Order: sequence, then C-alpha cells, then structure tokens
Amino acid sequence: MKTLIKAVFVISICGIMVSCNQDTNRHLSSDLVKNSATASGDSSDDMPVISFEELTHEFGKIISGEKVSYGFKFKNTGKSDLLISSVSASCGCTAPSYPSKPIAPGEEGVIMVSFNSENRKGFQHKTITVSSNSNPANVVLNIKADVIQPEMN
Repeated sequence: MKTLIKAVFVISICGIMVSCNQDTNRHLSSDLVKNSATASGDSSDDMPVISFEELTHEFGKIISGEKVSYGFKFKNTGKSDLLISSVSASCGCTAPSYPSKPIAPGEEGVIMVSFNSENRKGFQHKTITVSSNSNPANVVLNIKADVIQPEMN
C-alpha cells in the first residue's frame, strides 16, 4: 500500500513538472483585445461612447395597476459602431427593449422601459443596466414612481 501511495505521488510530481515546462509564450495579441483603457489609464480614441440625455426618469404619482413607459434617448458620440449586448432590469415588473443593430457614430437610439405597478405601493426605484462595447461598458438607468392605491368610492 505504501508503494502505491509513493508511486501516485511520484507520478503527480512528474505531471506537474511537465505541465509547468510548457510554452508560456502563448497569449492573445494586443491587436485581438480591444480594451477601453490601458494599464496606464489612457483610453482609446476609437471607442464608441453611449451618451444618454438623462439617466433618471421620475413618473411621479401613479395608481397601482397602471403600466407606464419611458424612452431613454441616447447618442453614439464615439468614433466606431456602438453595439448594445444586453439591457437588464432589477425587477420583473420592469421590461426594457433596445436596438439590436449597431448604432453608427453620430446616430441616436432609444431604450424603452415599461413599468407595471400592479401589486406595488409606495415609492418605487428600479434600475436598468445597459451593457455595450462603449466606455464605460455598463451604464445604469433609473426609473422612479410613487405608487398610490386607487380611491374607493
């Protein structure tokens, strides 16, 4: 039994030594990785930039059960095509929709956000995270509403 344990140990050590001796020069070319900022903090001038007219929209007072929508307008103020990869909401009561096609430099777009206030009451603050190839890669949008109960007659 001791011989078996020693043999497994020796084989393990040999395997580690062989794997450590492999070519360590394999890495991605810097041309393949398009990073928005370098280690020095310099950002690329060729990146797309997503610029929103506003990051927060307040619906004000709404009646519970109401469905309200708002369009967050944005513009690609960068120098290459903007690709929105995903838009996610912090709650199932909030549904975003966004352009799936590239937005060219200088072009505008809208991210529509719908909020369903059913079974909600009081102050509501929901966030919508927009992920893209822009710098910064993620932008957080906000919607707010004061959901009141309908008056009973």
